[in-house]
Amino acid sequence: MTDSPAKTGPLKGIKVVELAGIGPGPYAGQLLSDMGADVIVIDRPGGSLVPKAIDARGKRSMVLDLKKPEAVAALLKIVATADVLIEGLRPGVTERMGVGPDVCHAINPRLIYGRMTGWGQTGPWSQMAGHDINYIGMTGVLNAIGKDGQPPVPPLNMIGDFGGGSMFLVNGILAAIIERAQTGRGNIVDAAIVDGTHSLMSFVHGMAGLGQWRTKREANLLDGAAPFYRCYMTADGKFMAVGCIEPQFFAAMMERLPIDREAYGAQHDHAAFAKQHEMLEDVFATKTRDAWEAVFAGTDACVTPVLDYVEAASHPVNAERHAVVTDGRWLHPQVAPRLATQALPTHFDIATKGADYAAILAEAGLGTDDISQLIAAGAVVANKD
Repeated sequence: MTDSPAKTGPLKGIKVVELAGIGPGPYAGQLLSDMGADVIVIDRPGGSLVPKAIDARGKRSMVLDLKKPEAVAALLKIVATADVLIEGLRPGVTERMGVGPDVCHAINPRLIYGRMTGWGQTGPWSQMAGHDINYIGMTGVLNAIGKDGQPPVPPLNMIGDFGGGSMFLVNGILAAIIERAQTGRGNIVDAAIVDGTHSLMSFVHGMAGLGQWRTKREANLLDGAAPFYRCYMTADGKFMAVGCIEPQFFAAMMERLPIDREAYGAQHDHAAFAKQHEMLEDVFATKTRDAWEAVFAGTDACVTPVLDYVEAASHPVNAERHAVVTDGRWLHPQVAPRLATQALPTHFDIATKGADYAAILAEAGLGTDDISQLIAAGAVVANKD
């Protein structure tokens, strides 16, 4: 069992209660923890769908069986001392459990109640299950990614879960913390993945409003249609990423390629795009990825290697910034963004499920006898997984 962790960062002194979940909720908790918040995960009895990993770093854990009234009462004791609560359950579930916003605000009016859903708290699909691919499919993102005439390509679960979900939940929580300093009262943050993902599409909507974006795949500036913004296979079956949109960057690329500029044609000659694609495919196929990296290193050509995540961790560009920290079995992405007043960690502790119940409950005002009674009632599971 561990004591309350020694935290540094701008959120030091902020206590966050995170009801266990998967994906965007835990990642939001990780980001808050990385910035110094004391994040307490309320885990569920039994096995976890996803074992604790990097999104549990810097957190503490206790196991409560919230089907038992004693566990709900204990949770509300913890909530009474918290600044933020994060939950990612379907709309109405926490209300039925007895830990909804009204109940929590009655005991702690300063609490910021962060809610993470896919479809939102209201609407015809609010009670329907979904995953990242479903959410981004309903916002126009998925349809825009991939080759024309072929099925759209899922961009992992980065855009919906973590971009449209976690980042907007954290943004709302931080805004509510600032507001609370002025009003003295908490708030409810309704973060829906579809809402956040729609917001991420602002650039596309803006381009479309200017007549510069189409709904068709491979027909736009940034979707692989342009020869100067796509990936090319190299001689060793790897890839280079070409992103020289601006004319000066395009010129820097062309200066380093054995291509006849007159035969290639103008950068934005759409009628020549098919020919230009072929010319660039042929030339990039003549060298290995590492050879091409050497050609373009230190230039403004915006031509860089495509790395896998293991290669990325050791690449000098990332290694110099300690962007990924090797810590035991894990490759930990470094805390981001970086604040001048916060030292970068070189080690990350990952919460052990259920290990911190005694310290957490003691901080909430429960004595040894109270904790023993909770354990005897099965409301608190004291064993470690």
